[in-house]
Amino acid sequence: MNIIKKDIDSLNAEIAISVTPADYEVKVTDALKKAQKQISMPGFRPGKVPVGLVKKQYGTQILVDELNKLLDSTIYNYIQENNIEILGNPLPKEQEKVDFENQKDFEFIYQVGLAPKFNIDLNDKHTFTYKTVKIDDELVEKYVKDVKRNFGKPLNPEVAGEKDVVFVDINELDASGNIKPGGIFKSTSISYERLKNEEAKAKILGVKKEDKLVLNVNALYDNALDKSVSLGIDKETAETIDCNLQLIVKNIARLEDAELNQELFDKVYGEGKVTTEEEFRNKIREELGLMFNADADKFLRTEVENNLVEKSNIQLPDSFLKRWLMMANEKPITQEELEKDYPNYSKSMKWKLIENKIIKDNEIKVDAEEAKEEAKAFIKSEYARYGQQATEEDLEKISKDILSKEKEAQRIFENLYSKKVLDLIKEKSTLQIKEVSYEDFFKA
Repeated sequence: MNIIKKDIDSLNAEIAISVTPADYEVKVTDALKKAQKQISMPGFRPGKVPVGLVKKQYGTQILVDELNKLLDSTIYNYIQENNIEILGNPLPKEQEKVDFENQKDFEFIYQVGLAPKFNIDLNDKHTFTYKTVKIDDELVEKYVKDVKRNFGKPLNPEVAGEKDVVFVDINELDASGNIKPGGIFKSTSISYERLKNEEAKAKILGVKKEDKLVLNVNALYDNALDKSVSLGIDKETAETIDCNLQLIVKNIARLEDAELNQELFDKVYGEGKVTTEEEFRNKIREELGLMFNADADKFLRTEVENNLVEKSNIQLPDSFLKRWLMMANEKPITQEELEKDYPNYSKSMKWKLIENKIIKDNEIKVDAEEAKEEAKAFIKSEYARYGQQATEEDLEKISKDILSKEKEAQRIFENLYSKKVLDLIKEKSTLQIKEVSYEDFFKA
């Protein structure tokens, strides 16, 4: 077998593989014998079909299959052994039709896209804006109120207030004000805070169980989607409906804010871990800092990616990659779709190359223990979303299960590498800290 690599330019190459009978005959013979044991033909017992007949009927397909296996292993071994950095996968070059029935010697040519050569010098000449949230008393108070509401106590008051949800039976009325036979009937709920019509708000406020009131459908709901969902009618009807509805109050629900006391502290942070209101607020301030630091890193990462991709001026084998994407995509895509999506793909590919270059140049490593701790942190955050705390036993068991799954483990390792790359960039670059209000933090 002879392999020759020919560089077309700095980003594209061709690899020609010449194959002779000595390279494939034994493999084809073994495959024919294996097929012989599995093939059935009229007049022969299973597994006893003569090899000559098997070869006559299936020989060409078996030859093609064995050649493909041989070529796949050969080209990937060649790329690995010669440290050729490629993008995508090798693609067969269009060439003259191969006569598999009569040819003995073959040459197959593959096109490959080469990874570009570039340097990334991380130093303080790179300047990035690091946007952070000003965690003032007002913001802490806002989150204290949210916690009190989230851990609030459900009540059923006798009279509806401004923060209540009123459960009602709704009947459609006819022009005479009577319940319309076959008309709308629906049991639903109405949140006072979501009402926009002043007449509707005035009528709902202060109602009691079994009270009856009449409202126009367009006063109760301000758009067709809300009418459709709440009343169980189709969208076309909801677009044009204009009628009065009778509401009978069946229940009133209120979520009373939790009191700022030890019971709440224990529910949020665990028994005895926080014992005073001051400690509680400081704990919230600390958590807000960590939460917004994660968001601040996301904003910084976006700026870093845009900046380094632009300044590095990396060139890609675009024509090759477009062809590879067309062939590799699980779902068929049109040329128009490819051209539309390619700029985003190209940018993503360039950043991944930059990130890998930084990892290699700075010998960044992620070990199994770090991956385990990252998995545990993820599990803790998932538990916290539902107001729960994971035990150490849970963390050990679930983290082990996560890391046993290839895709999940890969995601965790990639996240850790990305974090370490960003930490290095923060260390080496000049960061201009910009403290902004909560409202301005998420503005572009």
